[in-house]
Amino acid sequence: MSERLFIGQFNDSYKPIMDGVGVCAENYARWINANHGKGVAIVPSQPRFEDRDEFEVIRFASLPFVFMHPYRVGVPWMSPSVGSRLRDLKFDLVHSHTPFVGGRMARRAARYHHIPHVTTFHTKYRDDAMKILHNDRLADEVVRRIVKFYRTVDAVWTPSESTAQTLREYGFDGEVAVAPNGSDMAIPTGSERESLRRRGEELCGLRPAEFMLLFVGQHRWEKNVRLIINAISRLDGMLREEGATKPFRMVFAGDGYAATAMRAMCEDLGIARRTAFLGKIVDRDALQSLFARADLFVFPSIYDNAPLVMREASAFSLPTVVAAGSATAEIVRDGENGFITEDEPEAMARRLKLLMGQPELLRRAGQGATRTIYLSWEEIVDWAADQYRAIIDRFV
Repeated sequence: MSERLFIGQFNDSYKPIMDGVGVCAENYARWINANHGKGVAIVPSQPRFEDRDEFEVIRFASLPFVFMHPYRVGVPWMSPSVGSRLRDLKFDLVHSHTPFVGGRMARRAARYHHIPHVTTFHTKYRDDAMKILHNDRLADEVVRRIVKFYRTVDAVWTPSESTAQTLREYGFDGEVAVAPNGSDMAIPTGSERESLRRRGEELCGLRPAEFMLLFVGQHRWEKNVRLIINAISRLDGMLREEGATKPFRMVFAGDGYAATAMRAMCEDLGIARRTAFLGKIVDRDALQSLFARADLFVFPSIYDNAPLVMREASAFSLPTVVAAGSATAEIVRDGENGFITEDEPEAMARRLKLLMGQPELLRRAGQGATRTIYLSWEEIVDWAADQYRAIIDRFV
């Protein structure tokens, strides 16, 4: 049996504010804990939230991040007990999923204990910086500091090759390993899927014959949700012009700063009856029921590098529509395991209209997604554990 590991996973987001990076940190901790030793998550505090994970979660003090609601920014100096706890823990290796507060805490722990520090680059940080700062020079300075952080660690991972390319474009010239994201949703049996499908139908208030389009994720304009709404408006117009009676619904699950404006946009365009906003779905069974009920997953984000939701959708043989030129299109073969459309409302509307009338093509593409896109977190973390051991063995 391989030597047991004790690994700390550091991040700046975590439940109940669950973005893709938070899910990633959670599953690394969970599957290390389950199969390879002990995993601990070190993450910001969240008022009135009780952790119920099967592994230890250490929370450091945080305050609301006013520029990026609903996120919180860590202030670890307000948690001296957490600092003492981290000095007492004898990690074999620390793994950070952020170059900011959590990453710097991991680096401090690594230096204190003289152990390796692995970090994963997940996000287009310059885009976030520009959204907050609205200044190219300041955003470039943020990127410079981020790259400087990545040059101080012992191993850098990214979830996809396109994400690695983004880091290189930022100026990082070191070695990068690709560690794909996985899914914590198992591929259901036929009867399980049918049961989940019925629950999803009830949750969304759909009729059995109603075609369901689904988006799951943060409600932020960076996710290209404006494209989705405009495409649905055009699709609705196309169907009405043709006198088509096929019912459909665009379901949005998640929350974020743009949620209210997205609803208002649907009202203004006259497509409120074609859309449903479910808010944040924390219950993973409820989320699975949405994937099981949906006919097509719509995720045209240009911002995302390696979205977990595509892996989750693939567990349910649910094909994804992505935008041409996006990082998400990296793993999509048009018509075989998903669909690629131009990043333009009219083109997306035409493609959606065609796909709504091609159930057999959707079925085949969904099966292709399960074969070629689905990866479980257990598989990913098995690979990561081997990498951790190799890094520990060569660390001096």
